[in-house]
Amino acid sequence: MTAGRTHVEWRGWGAAPFEEARSADRPVLLSLTATWCDSCHEMDGETYAEPRIAANINDGFVPVRVDVDRRPRVRERYNMGGFPSTVFCTPDGDVITGAGYLGPDGLRQVLDSVREVWTDRGTDAGRVPRALAGDPTPGGTVDERIESHLAGQLDEQWDDRFGGWGDDAKFPLPRTVEFALKRDRPKATQTLRAIAESLIDHDAGGFYRYAAARDWSEPEKEKLLTDNAALIRAFANGYLYTGDESLLDPATGAREFLVERLWNGTAFGGSVAPPDDGSEPRRDHTGYAGGNALAAEALLTVVAYTDDEASREYAEGVLRTLEGSFVDDGVVSHIAPGDVRADEQDPPAGLLEDHARVVAAFATARQVLGPDALPVDPLAVARSVADEAIETLQEPTGAFRDGPPRGLGLLSKPLRPLDGTVEVADALLDLAAVTDVVDDPNADGDGHRSDDYTDAAHDAVAAFAGAWDRFGVQVAGYGSVASRLTRPDLVVAVGDDAGSDLHRAGLRVADHEAVVVPAAPDTPAGVATVRRGTDSRNATTPEELLDAVAALSDG
Repeated sequence: MTAGRTHVEWRGWGAAPFEEARSADRPVLLSLTATWCDSCHEMDGETYAEPRIAANINDGFVPVRVDVDRRPRVRERYNMGGFPSTVFCTPDGDVITGAGYLGPDGLRQVLDSVREVWTDRGTDAGRVPRALAGDPTPGGTVDERIESHLAGQLDEQWDDRFGGWGDDAKFPLPRTVEFALKRDRPKATQTLRAIAESLIDHDAGGFYRYAAARDWSEPEKEKLLTDNAALIRAFANGYLYTGDESLLDPATGAREFLVERLWNGTAFGGSVAPPDDGSEPRRDHTGYAGGNALAAEALLTVVAYTDDEASREYAEGVLRTLEGSFVDDGVVSHIAPGDVRADEQDPPAGLLEDHARVVAAFATARQVLGPDALPVDPLAVARSVADEAIETLQEPTGAFRDGPPRGLGLLSKPLRPLDGTVEVADALLDLAAVTDVVDDPNADGDGHRSDDYTDAAHDAVAAFAGAWDRFGVQVAGYGSVASRLTRPDLVVAVGDDAGSDLHRAGLRVADHEAVVVPAAPDTPAGVATVRRGTDSRNATTPEELLDAVAALSDG
C-alpha cells in the first residue's frame, strides 16, 4: 500500500479504531486497497494527498485502511464493486454508504453528505447488506440438470466474434475453461488461445488479470499469484486433452514468472504490478496460504503431465512451507507467520478458501508425488485440514461459511460463498477418492472417512442447488462438482510407486478429474486397477490401462 503518500492518519483494522469512533461519536471511513491496484494508488496521490480533504477526514472521521489481500473476509463484506472501495461505517461496522474510486471533488461531496447523515441519524444510518442478513442458501437436489444447465450456458454466453464468454470485459475464467474442456472443447481451447495471445506479458512473463475490452484488448496489467496459478492449471489441462504444445508453453512460461518474480525464498508472493512512476514494479512478497496452495496444485498438474523437474522442485518447496509454517493442527493461517506485521491484530486464520486450496494441494501431492516425497504424508495434512473445515465452517444446512463466525463489524455476519463451495467440494471429492483407495474400508479408526468427505461435499453443493437454474457461466465450476456427485469419478489405483510407467500413464488419461493413487496398499505391484463406480478393470501395461479407461468410459 502507499499510505505514506497520503496525509490521512490511517489506522489498521482492529478493535481500537472502532472503539475510538464510538468514544468520539464519529463514523468510520474504511478504505479497501491493494498493493497491485493502480486506481488505489491514484486515489492516494490525487485525493487523499490533498491537505484539506485529509484534514476533513482526520477531524471528522476515524480512517481505517485495509489491504484486501491480507484481510479477505473484510474485502468480501465491504467491497463496493472493485478497488479502491471507499466505505463509511458506524462504530459497529454497519454500512452507511460507499463508493469506488473518488476524485477530490467527489470525496468532498460524500464527506459532507455522510457528516449530515451522521448528525441527523447517528448509528441508525447504518445497515447490514442483504447478502449478510443471515438467510439460508437455496437448498435443493443435486442431479444431472445442474451440469446440463451450465453446459448450456457455455453456448448461451459464448462470444462468437472474439471468443470467451460475455460481451464486455473479458476475464479468463479458468474454472469455466476446465468445465468446457470436458463438454465443449473447441470453445475451451479457443478461449485459452485468446488468453495466450492477449493476457501474457511477453516482456516480464505471467498473465495479466483481465482485459477491459470485449476483444481481449486493453489488459489490466496487474499480475496476481492466484490468477497465474489457476491459469497454469487450466493451460496444463488444455494440453492434457489436446496434446498441443502451444497450450503447454503458457503454463511453463507462467511458472518461470512465478519463480523469477514472486518467489521469496520459501513461498510465492501475492502479486506484482506496474510501477506508479516508471521505477521498480510494485511487489507484494507476502506469502498467502490459499495462493501458494493453488500454485502448488497447478505446478503438480504440470508435473503430472510432463515430468517437469522445475515445477516439481517449487511445488515441493511450497508444500513444505505450507505444512511447516501455515498449518497447525488442521488450522490454516492466511499469512505466513514471518509476514505478519507488528501492528496487525488477530491475523486471519481458518478461512474457507485457504482450507479448500490446501486440501486440494495435498490431495494432489499424494496422487502425483506419492506418500513419501515430503516430510509428512500429504494425505495426513489434507485430512487434518479438511476435518477442521468440516468441523468449524460447515453449517447444519451443509453450506460452508467463509471463516470463523466472529470478528469486528460485519465479520460476525454469515457469508456462504458459492465459489468457496466449489473449491471445497472439489477438494473433498479428491480427498474422498484417495482415502477410499488408501484406507481399508473395513478398518477401524480412519478407515471410514471417505464417505464423510463425500457427504460433506454433497451437502455443500446441495445447499445451493435450489438456484441452479439462475447460475451463469461464471460459476460453471459448480456444474463440475455437481457432475462428480452424480457420476462416479474415474479412479486409478496403482500398486507401483510414484513415477512408474503405470502411474505416469494413469496421470495422463484425458480426464483432469480422474483420481490416480500410486503405492495403493491393496493393489499388487505391477498392476493398476481402473475403477468407475462398481465397475473395474486391471491393467499391467500403459496400453492395457488406456484400454481399461476406454472400456469404463461413460462417453
